[in-house]
Amino acid sequence: MNDLIVSRIRQRGPITAAEFMELALYHRELGYYASSARRSGASGDFFTNVDAGPLFGEMIAEQMADMWRVLRLAGASRFDLVEAGAGTGRLARDLLDAAARHHPDLYDNLRVTLVERSAPAREAQIATLERHGARITASQSSLPSHVTGLVLANELLDALPVHVVTVNDGILREIRVGERDGVLVEIEAEPANPVLGERLRRTNGMPPRWRGEIGLEAEKWIRAAADAIDLGFLLLFDYGHEQHELRSATHAHGTMMTYRAHVADIASWLSDPGDCDLTAHVDLTAIRTAASDAGLENLGCIDQTYFLLGLGLAERVAAGSDPAAVASRLAAKSLILPGGLGSTMKVMAFAKQLGRPALVGLSSGRLT
Repeated sequence: MNDLIVSRIRQRGPITAAEFMELALYHRELGYYASSARRSGASGDFFTNVDAGPLFGEMIAEQMADMWRVLRLAGASRFDLVEAGAGTGRLARDLLDAAARHHPDLYDNLRVTLVERSAPAREAQIATLERHGARITASQSSLPSHVTGLVLANELLDALPVHVVTVNDGILREIRVGERDGVLVEIEAEPANPVLGERLRRTNGMPPRWRGEIGLEAEKWIRAAADAIDLGFLLLFDYGHEQHELRSATHAHGTMMTYRAHVADIASWLSDPGDCDLTAHVDLTAIRTAASDAGLENLGCIDQTYFLLGLGLAERVAAGSDPAAVASRLAAKSLILPGGLGSTMKVMAFAKQLGRPALVGLSSGRLT
């Protein structure tokens, strides 16, 4: 992958961080996600909600049952579940298992579309979801159109390409990727896209020297998701902060980092493209603005801890000392632990053509 990127730079000149990230993660043959069906878990590079076990999917099924009630009142006769960034289908399997057990009316009316760019992951979905084959209507690389139900994305936006920029004493520059003797290096240049300047029109409160990311692809994806939904919801789980925090001294060096074997590296993000994960924290303010501009109603943003507790996670965890009960409690702890997934993972919910229904997962009122 390094040689491919160097060759492209020699042919066309320095590339944006967004183009570098697109190649490193999603190149159809050499990209990080394209070359393996699964990258997370104890033996992978990072840990996700799904790696805690089926409990996360069970709680999403509870929220979907609540959404199904709202949709039926609005006249819906089916529930489309579209999972974007579905990977090998483990989350879809877990929530479908739970829906079949606890919410048969929801399950009987479900039709599921899995959206995943990685061909190996799409192939793995067949075995993962074998028992629910009749509910899977499509597995594809892009969002469908005309969704009545839910578009769900768990840790998708933080893996979408971002532009890296700096503001030094009010002067905006973009970090591009160049090469010297085959080694990838950072180069400062004029912004490639005038929209970058528009996104940083207000710099009040920023430190004199600031570096950060602008997620134009995440905003584009939000608009596409909003266009896809005719009637229903958008539910997002991701690492992120409000814009004022991302542009403060706390994050003055940016959030772009690599993950390899569960170790984060913010200094060497150009090293070994295609062999490690690349991620940047989501600008929650920008996502909310993009959603509103696209016609979505903001229902709230909440720490994952309070979202899952609002759905009854505490009541679902088994008591006792048998292995299954202990595993259930450990999974719950992983999902809601402060300082871990519970507080660093944010949940954002939006609706379209439904007004502002009160969702059970947002019932705690602990909005961030």
